[in-house]
Amino acid sequence: MGPLSLPRRVSVLGSTGSVGVSTLDLLDKAGAEVEVTALTAGRNVERLAEQALRWRPKLAVIEDEARLPELRERLKGSGVETAAGASAVVDAAAGEAQWVMSSIVGFAGLGPTLAAARAGAVIALANKESLVCAGPSLLRASKLAGGVVIPVDSEHSAIFQVLDPMNSQHVSRLILTASGGPFRTWTREQMAHATPEQAVAHPKWDMGVKISVDSATMMNKGLEMIEAAYLFAMPPERVDVLVHPQSIIHSLVEYADGSTLAQLGPPDMRTPIACAFAWPDRLPWPAPKLDLAAIGQLTFEQPDLGRFPALKIAKEALAAGGQAPAVMNAANEVAVAAFLDRRIGFLDIAAAVAETLERVDSQGLAESGSDALETARATDATARRVANDVVAGLGR
Repeated sequence: MGPLSLPRRVSVLGSTGSVGVSTLDLLDKAGAEVEVTALTAGRNVERLAEQALRWRPKLAVIEDEARLPELRERLKGSGVETAAGASAVVDAAAGEAQWVMSSIVGFAGLGPTLAAARAGAVIALANKESLVCAGPSLLRASKLAGGVVIPVDSEHSAIFQVLDPMNSQHVSRLILTASGGPFRTWTREQMAHATPEQAVAHPKWDMGVKISVDSATMMNKGLEMIEAAYLFAMPPERVDVLVHPQSIIHSLVEYADGSTLAQLGPPDMRTPIACAFAWPDRLPWPAPKLDLAAIGQLTFEQPDLGRFPALKIAKEALAAGGQAPAVMNAANEVAVAAFLDRRIGFLDIAAAVAETLERVDSQGLAESGSDALETARATDATARRVANDVVAGLGR
């Protein structure tokens, strides 16, 4: 009897976001036999309640405590337990689920993801920050608890599917593909006047606002390079980025014998989610099929580091090690929020991240043997304080 024949206890952290919605949609369309144990959301009470009434989890958690009364009212008589607050989200993550979708956006996803790892769950990881801020600790905790971390980002899922663990020593490069975002062909002069509305208008993927801005700056690829280095134990110099506007090839693995293996598929998040859910099996569902003849042409470009300096910043942070990636992530979150609030310009995002990294002693922030979450929190708080000062200076 294969793993898909058995009931599976599932939790979705960040169920109202784009990845969480795609996860539940996939499970619905595949007719997967699952018991949903917990659904969590940040502020979207209406959608969380709709999902809870459809899936009847044991627990529905809203992080914004002020919205708990509304959640309780919407779920009155349903039998679904309710809770609120960041600690309740962590408790839900550490619950009895066998498979946990970690799709909370931003640093807020780190605590719950670590909790799921320590509980020994199979973690479908869509939260970049968990790896960027505490990758080695997260992976070690999961392994010690008998769990596994399976990436859901399309790029890392692609590598996960084509990288042969028995031959990883023969890998020359991991090549992450990038769509190039909405400003792929813009000049720096044009980008200097870009609006938040233009930055979130991604040409290929339907994503949240913050992730869409990261795609526009290409910081998302910088974060993904760090993730790939941790996930697949690759040194920084063997992780590269290639711009591929069609978003059909999701990543490539280049081997020492000259072979390069690629994973292809339509730009649909449900495909890597299906891979993570069914691993090591495959999940039949009415997936969109790839019609290469209709696509006709696949093109590739080297990323322009002059127009997209976030890539260089990320590679330098990865090479620096210590808490530098966590500092970079915090600074980027602060800068993106400031841009969306129209307090700084688009080009100021990367400039603010670079300046924050220069000001913060990332090596001195990490203490050997300290708790991974507390170290990450301390780093995040310090970096945000500095980044806010930098942003305030840029906005004058």
